[in-house]
Amino acid sequence: MSATEEPQKLYASREPVFPKRVSGRFRNLKWVIMIVTLGIYYVTPWIRWDRGPNLPDQAVLLDLGGRRFFFFWIEIWPHEFYFVAGLLIMAGLGLFLFTSALGRVWCGYSCPQTVWTDLFFTVERWIEGDRNARLRLWRQGWDFHKIRLRLTKYIVWLLIAVATGGAWVFYFADAPTLFIQLVTGQAAFVAYTTIGILTFTTFVFGGFMREQVCIYMCPWPRIQAAMMDEDTITVAYRDWRGEPRGKGKDRENLGDCIDCNACVNVCPVGIDIRDGQQLECITCALCIDACDDIMAKVGKPRGLIDYMALTDEANERAGNQKKSVWKHIFRLRTIIYTVLWSAIGVGLTVLLFIRSDIDVTVAPVRNPQFVMLSDGSIRNTYDVRIRNMTHENSVFEITLVSDQPLQIELEGQENNTVEVPVDSTLLQRVYVIAPAGSAAADENLTNFRFWVEDLSTETRTYQDTTFFGRDLE
Repeated sequence: MSATEEPQKLYASREPVFPKRVSGRFRNLKWVIMIVTLGIYYVTPWIRWDRGPNLPDQAVLLDLGGRRFFFFWIEIWPHEFYFVAGLLIMAGLGLFLFTSALGRVWCGYSCPQTVWTDLFFTVERWIEGDRNARLRLWRQGWDFHKIRLRLTKYIVWLLIAVATGGAWVFYFADAPTLFIQLVTGQAAFVAYTTIGILTFTTFVFGGFMREQVCIYMCPWPRIQAAMMDEDTITVAYRDWRGEPRGKGKDRENLGDCIDCNACVNVCPVGIDIRDGQQLECITCALCIDACDDIMAKVGKPRGLIDYMALTDEANERAGNQKKSVWKHIFRLRTIIYTVLWSAIGVGLTVLLFIRSDIDVTVAPVRNPQFVMLSDGSIRNTYDVRIRNMTHENSVFEITLVSDQPLQIELEGQENNTVEVPVDSTLLQRVYVIAPAGSAAADENLTNFRFWVEDLSTETRTYQDTTFFGRDLE
């Protein structure tokens, strides 16, 4: 680098973006997705679900105190975290699948940053007006009119941000109860702290940083390149049809693009799609709506800006017919993603329906490995943990099965039964004894099986373990 050459800047100061209101099929789709996703987020904690007198009646609840996750009729316990892991893997594979097939469709339609930024844009247009009015307001000096509009906008933004942070904490506690505690100042400090942090981030990210979150903070724009290939459908400009662009009535030597900048004016990240694929583009397709509207007005075919793949470009330049959308979507990569995604989903569903309402884990106490009693018999100690995942108190019987004459005793119990309260876990110490002279007492290892049975429902489960005896060798 020469002495006079300036170093390359890694960060550019933000240029305010004032996207213009647009209508069309993709804008309507974004409206539907925004309403549905925001509705799910804000309303879900308030949905009631009757699980009986001993369980919370909130349909979706992450109960940190009880260490359980409730989702309508499904109840996930800590030892069943593989369900959560499986759902996270499915979410990742789903993101890979949609990106491989349709590019950054997640970013353009369903990403929380996109949805809330779109909501903040809507509020801004409602209060300050469309693009030209907001531009004039931005450039004019501070007066009462500008201050009034800005304060009104910021207050509405803040209310949305508070509602966003508040809705999040309602997923972790009974929503009506927590709401009253929040209003009366009786909620836990961590609840107010969480709401404050989420309120601040929502207000700043959706109101001020906007596209900068996607460009500088989000890693996905840089990862997506590995998920896309020449058959991935994404938003693109048909430059072979639109160039050379220009305005005027004499268009014999000009392309279809009249250089009206409508596609630029509606872009929420402020780029020009006619410059080709760019990291900043979230493929929201609003430029397609804007361009199609202009093409209809000037009597040109729609689709100058459209969803298409690189292979479509090559075919159209050569005068050939482009592939159908389904041929782009269903190819080897997307089929593999779909098969993996479906296999995990089916596996989780099967596990969900075949799981038992009781669960048992056995932890041998190996310090010492065994104890020799006064009559010469050998005793091993085990900690048996029984989880009663039913919705009523149950009595469980603990037995064992072995080809050796092993005996079982429960600490503090007169017989082999224990009572476990509803939706709780009991840790029971169990002694297993091998009579003197038996093979189990004299051999080093003897395998056997603990059985635990719910006496009211006759539901059974088991856990294999090992008995340690004396090694005569």
